[in-house]
Amino acid sequence: MTFVLSQRSLSKMNGINNELHTVVCSAIKLSKIDFGVICGMRTETEQRALLEKGATTTMKSKHLTGDAVDLMAYIGSRGSWELNLYDDIADAMKEAAIQERVGIRWGAAWNIPDIREWEGTMEEAMNHYIDERRAQKRRPFIDGPHFECI
Repeated sequence: MTFVLSQRSLSKMNGINNELHTVVCSAIKLSKIDFGVICGMRTETEQRALLEKGATTTMKSKHLTGDAVDLMAYIGSRGSWELNLYDDIADAMKEAAIQERVGIRWGAAWNIPDIREWEGTMEEAMNHYIDERRAQKRRPFIDGPHFECI
């Protein structure tokens, strides 16, 4: 089944990097999981509010420059935060990034600067990141919906 982005998702991408826009638009056609865009550009005020709530860890977000998007997985008409859906979306984003020749970092595999270069599934990439952080005695920060240009 081929999915398409809704008008609402397209409007959430207003102001984002053209290359990232192209990757997201290509990925939805490749994805086996339906998804939409829930966040593109953020103002500094919006970012600060997220930081104060603990929903982000930085004021240096690529959302502030238009170089990041957050995606929401859909099962039917319902949004879902099930992490396994996001590694499937990340597989589509990786394939689209390769096709479009755009470097992309995924928020569930921060240690991989460009997902195009990962040889394996994005689930394996996420698990590699988790293992690496645990070996460092550090907690992994998993942000499955987040994708950014490098």
